[in-house]
Amino acid sequence: MTLTMPEEILLLLLDDETGKPVGLPGPAGDLALAGAILMELALAHRLDTDLDGLVLVSAAPMGQPALDGVLARIAAERESRGSRWWIRELAKGVAPLRARLLDGLVAAGVLRRQKDRLLWVFPDHRYPKAPGRAETEGVRARLRGVVLGDEIPEPRDALLIGLCRAAGLVPLLLSAEEAKAAEARILHLARLEEISRALRAAVRDVYAAMTR
Repeated sequence: MTLTMPEEILLLLLDDETGKPVGLPGPAGDLALAGAILMELALAHRLDTDLDGLVLVSAAPMGQPALDGVLARIAAERESRGSRWWIRELAKGVAPLRARLLDGLVAAGVLRRQKDRLLWVFPDHRYPKAPGRAETEGVRARLRGVVLGDEIPEPRDALLIGLCRAAGLVPLLLSAEEAKAAEARILHLARLEEISRALRAAVRDVYAAMTR
């Protein structure tokens, strides 16, 4: 199964052992998920973006509820909105988007849904990663290998690392010592989308909107 960028970000945001969301400062995870959704739509030639506006190229559904829901919202918006506005808007209401993505990963057998009770009262939903699935075991290890190695990565991996850097998710990949040692490499990888004009056009302004 080939995962989308938001699905891979979501796997990074779940603890490998417990399936609970990892603790992050502020809205980092929400912003990362919102940015990843816009990037995936742009890479699928549904959107074209810049800081001043976001242009709908095609409203054709992709067959994924979370992505198609966002695409429908963008198609229905009458005012011209930029990437920055959409990232903030999607991040504010990210809970149903996250739920749809989780439902899709559970249905595909990538995650398992586990319902518990916190203090025997409050529902506590966990999403342990299914054992033996390459998707669950490979995301973090693959991106770590890219950052800590010296090979030229696949374009999508470079984009994911750039997204992690923009949203402050690097601590989910590396220890503090590793991140410090690899700072120059991470910055270099975050700029590698420039080797592809098509990829650069699709994602550069989403990065800019997230980091400004």
